[in-house]
Amino acid sequence: MRLDADMFFDFRALTFLGRLRESLKQFRPDLIHITGPGDLGILGFALARQLQIPLVASWHTDLHKYAAKRLPFFRELLAGPAERGSLWSLQRFYSFARVTLAPNPDLVDMLHASTGKPCFLMRRGIDTNLFHPARRHRADSTLRLGYVGRLSTEKGIHLFAPLEQAIRAAGITNYTFVITGQGAERDWLAQNLQQVEFTGVQKGEDLARTYANLDLFLFPSRTDTFGNVVQEALASGVPAAVFAEGGPKFLVEPDVSGIRAESDNDFILQVVSLLQDRPRLTRLQDFLRSVTIDRSWDSVFEQVWSAYHSALTPVPNAPTPPNAE
Repeated sequence: MRLDADMFFDFRALTFLGRLRESLKQFRPDLIHITGPGDLGILGFALARQLQIPLVASWHTDLHKYAAKRLPFFRELLAGPAERGSLWSLQRFYSFARVTLAPNPDLVDMLHASTGKPCFLMRRGIDTNLFHPARRHRADSTLRLGYVGRLSTEKGIHLFAPLEQAIRAAGITNYTFVITGQGAERDWLAQNLQQVEFTGVQKGEDLARTYANLDLFLFPSRTDTFGNVVQEALASGVPAAVFAEGGPKFLVEPDVSGIRAESDNDFILQVVSLLQDRPRLTRLQDFLRSVTIDRSWDSVFEQVWSAYHSALTPVPNAPTPPNAE
């Protein structure tokens, strides 16, 4: 199993620590906002500590779940301890921030409980002028089943192979998987899916047209903390199939805007059932094409701004995180 290049920590980033320190001394920021324990996040954490600048940290990825899914050997034996150990490390890292942000209510509760610090909900915004049902232009009746995102193990995309087997076993042949993105598992998908179209990475209007021309959006990830691609699909008038865990479960209402599955088998059964019931699928599509999904970036900014105000409010006798020194 290969790791995507962006999943590695680049230790060369540490060579910029001195220059960044001098730049921050000149810039004199009111706070530092980091987006996780990656290269820049660790640098930001270190500089905030050294320069005694208030730190805000936002949680974007359930990295502890990645740790379990990316173990190449003895996965079943080590997955639990690896996930628990990684989660403990992440919670400790975020405890050094004065304020945290998280993209779904479950994570807000977890971070507040584990760090003892204020945690604000920070959802994602979309451009509803770009992602819109009006971009749909199709004349054929082929069922287009779409996925947008990184082609990697933790996204759950290996589920597409048994899903296709179930689709074919149900006698459905006029379908195609539309896979948008790139990653280490592209070759695996090409070898294990019979009817598939790879678009590569898309942006802007090309991506918006791809969304709008789908019939059902498939997002089998259990590790996403929000799932902005799900939100973009819904805004494009396309119902989505997701799992009842992680961030996407907060975006999809069962039998109104899509499917929310409890297990791999349930995901497959519900998708096949929906594809067999074209009037029901059309009803979901028609509903989504008739409503406006209002998730502007302006509203997201207001959430972040509130977190910044909280971080800049002096906390008298604020306790030092356990074992901080």
